[in-house]
Amino acid sequence: MAGIHHNENLRYLFHQRIIKKYTNKFILRQRKKNIFKNHMHSINYHLGFKSSAFPLPRPKSKLSTVSALSTADSPSNAFWDYNLLFFSQRSELHRPIRLKSIFGKIPQDFPSGTYYLVGPGLFSDDHGSTVHPLDGHGYLRSFDISNGIVEYSARYVSTDAEKEERKGKKEWRFTHRGPFSVLRGGRRIGNVKVMKNVANTSVVCWGGRLLCLWEGGEPYEIDPRSLDTFGLVDLTGVDADQVVKDQDWKKELFRHGISELGVDIASFLLKPILYGVFNMPAKRLLAHYKIDPERNRLLMLSCNAEDMLLPRSNFTFYEFDSDFKLKQKKEFIIPDHLMIHDWTFTDSYYILVGNCVRLDIPASVLALSGTQPMISALAVNPTRPSTPVYILPRFTDERDGNTTNWRKPIEAPQQFWAMHAANAFEERDGLGNVEIQLQLSACSYQWFDFHRMFGYNWRNAKLDPSFMNTVARGEDLLPHLVKVSINLDSRGKCVSCSAENLSNKWNRPADFTIINPAFAGRKNTYIYSSAASGKRRLLPHFPFDSVIKLNMNNGKVGSWSSGSRTFFGEPIFVPKSIYSGDTEDDGYILVVEYAVSKQTCYLVVLDARKIGGKDAIVAKYEVPKELRFPLGFHGFWANRPLHKCILNTNGSCV
Repeated sequence: MAGIHHNENLRYLFHQRIIKKYTNKFILRQRKKNIFKNHMHSINYHLGFKSSAFPLPRPKSKLSTVSALSTADSPSNAFWDYNLLFFSQRSELHRPIRLKSIFGKIPQDFPSGTYYLVGPGLFSDDHGSTVHPLDGHGYLRSFDISNGIVEYSARYVSTDAEKEERKGKKEWRFTHRGPFSVLRGGRRIGNVKVMKNVANTSVVCWGGRLLCLWEGGEPYEIDPRSLDTFGLVDLTGVDADQVVKDQDWKKELFRHGISELGVDIASFLLKPILYGVFNMPAKRLLAHYKIDPERNRLLMLSCNAEDMLLPRSNFTFYEFDSDFKLKQKKEFIIPDHLMIHDWTFTDSYYILVGNCVRLDIPASVLALSGTQPMISALAVNPTRPSTPVYILPRFTDERDGNTTNWRKPIEAPQQFWAMHAANAFEERDGLGNVEIQLQLSACSYQWFDFHRMFGYNWRNAKLDPSFMNTVARGEDLLPHLVKVSINLDSRGKCVSCSAENLSNKWNRPADFTIINPAFAGRKNTYIYSSAASGKRRLLPHFPFDSVIKLNMNNGKVGSWSSGSRTFFGEPIFVPKSIYSGDTEDDGYILVVEYAVSKQTCYLVVLDARKIGGKDAIVAKYEVPKELRFPLGFHGFWANRPLHKCILNTNGSCV
């Protein structure tokens, strides 16, 4: 952003009072005509209040809703484009339909398989409640690609919460408030239905099983072809070939000045409340997993429910082989109050970048009562000027011996909030020294806000684009790509640690970072990500409107975009069917284009080698308008056949 005056102009445009004149009349008129009955359903609720950040037009028909907005960068367009990305799609496809190509075709060297994409599908019910995007019911999309044909299907994950809140085929009534929301049309005071496992965050195919994951509980298993839901899968309670428990954590609590007895008493008192009253699982399986292509293992991570409220973090790592047999379970107890969303690994280590939080006691009382979202109990803790990085040994016979004190974090010299990890790798010399590099997206503590993610305001249940797009003190506060370099000597002692932007030639807001999966845990050259070009004056930072490819060797960035008023979610790398494993970018990028002005979604195929040059786009397939869907979160590419999900030489699931 160009400066403080420009920021003030943005805020003025976003918050002008003229909306008070238009909103109520517009909504009443549209509701009487029943114009938004289906695909505009959720926006009725987003706008059904006395004020908003943007002025709205007063169209005469459904078709004029978008077309009447003639100026591409008007405040009205910015509002509509943002909110149309989070509309509710109630329709499901029980049988796949063939998608029409509007450009190009699937190349012959594109492997047969399925691209699964999960994210929230429903935000508003029929009784006045609109929830945070993170609390929306999981909606699994499937793009099956074979012999040049793309078939699409979509189903809601039939979770326990979905079964309770879905009344027949047409009506929804929210009863679970979820961690980020407050219900309007349902019970608020004393509503203990908080842990709404919506299975909406990520998806993985492993060991012949397809799983949809959420941040706060066990995953749901899905039929990979019909998308029927089988039910919950207990991955945290299974026995492992090798279990390593942390026996020395109590000493560390004393060393940090934390009373062992005090933490134990608090934990003892909290468990019956969290587990019993609020029905939280004892172990919270994180939504982000990792796949180690060298060992052909699925790596997962859990923490304890009470960790959210205590200055102690219990992390358990799980490693599953290709038959989904648990080979190793390893426990680490860290005397710090941390929130981890994503993480990474190398050949020898699990790596956690610590996001520091603290308990907000007054807000936690309101959260427990039901008058504020449960997430209000937490606040970011920016008192630490650096960022703690925990280097945790994967194996008991790690090459560093037992000299590394993993409980003492390495302090990265910048303070940042880690969002998503692209990769990490280690390189060793002949003397036993090791260099570790982390690649991730991160933002500042000053920008990150539990209560306003995606611009959601729980007090009025609206999505406000201005939160994600106005920054008072510079773009370095926004999500961007970061590299952390750590050097350890042969005894495991940190010699140096640095943190810097991944590229010194490009630093636009970016997130949803991915790599060629065959290079996970080892040195990579390329990172792919969604990013903001900054071309839209009123939506300069989010939603993302381009796909980028970053070269780690020279810092150069190539980008591809589709046009104005289009957005992108997370890209996925698909190695070619004849991929040899030698050329890292020899493959394709799959990404969904959300053409909000056309109220249409497209599946886009890009040539990974040509991003930033000519002819990057290979093909584009259109999802019928009536089946278009809201922004997806994370996806997975599974090569065929699906009966055995193991990694082949190209790093994909087969």
